[in-house]
Amino acid sequence: MQVRQIGPGFAAEAIGVDLSEGFDEAIGRDIAAAVSAHGVLVIRNARPLSDARHLELSRPLGPIEGGSLFKVVGRDRSRLSLPGIVDVSNLDADGNILAEDARLRAFRKGDRLWHTDMSFHDNRATLSLLSAHEVPPRGGQTWFADMRLAWEALPAERARQIAGLVAEHSIWHSRQMAGFPEPTAEELASRPPVRHPLVHVHAPSGRQALYLASHASHIVGWPIEEGRALLR
Repeated sequence: MQVRQIGPGFAAEAIGVDLSEGFDEAIGRDIAAAVSAHGVLVIRNARPLSDARHLELSRPLGPIEGGSLFKVVGRDRSRLSLPGIVDVSNLDADGNILAEDARLRAFRKGDRLWHTDMSFHDNRATLSLLSAHEVPPRGGQTWFADMRLAWEALPAERARQIAGLVAEHSIWHSRQMAGFPEPTAEELASRPPVRHPLVHVHAPSGRQALYLASHASHIVGWPIEEGRALLR
């Protein structure tokens, strides 16, 4: 496997590997090292990965989040059968497009906000694997930012200001920003807010990084609106 940088200071493409044909532990280690170095790694496969192959690829990279992430009222079963595959589509459990007024559709609109995957979870995610099965002819791009570069680009005064601050993260905060109604008590209890440092060390690379995005609600110990203004 060869790695070619394709982005402005981060993001790379893997050359000479097709995961739809299978892989071994050595390739898994190479992928993990490339992601650590470049933040984002693009792998172009001849055909989409099956769900089983997707999970097979994930296992050498670390423990897989397999539990229920949150409860959305009205969603009683999943469209996907394998735990560890997260369904972020606009389809219901039977594969039909969600009704315009469906609560789950309103919830999913929050996915369009820029976010850090799983920051609303106490056990933060190390990696996310996205597999494209059908690509629209135009639009629908997924954009990425390297928060290590964002931290390194901050003016020294701002870096000193935020070092040591803690932000509270909530999936319900980002959902409501996108128009989701007030969450129910059951929904709130299924995924209560958590707190994470605003600046942390990305352990594999040893570089500091900002840790924020739409799930970050406010700064702990600050007036709510003042903290949100800082996050914006």
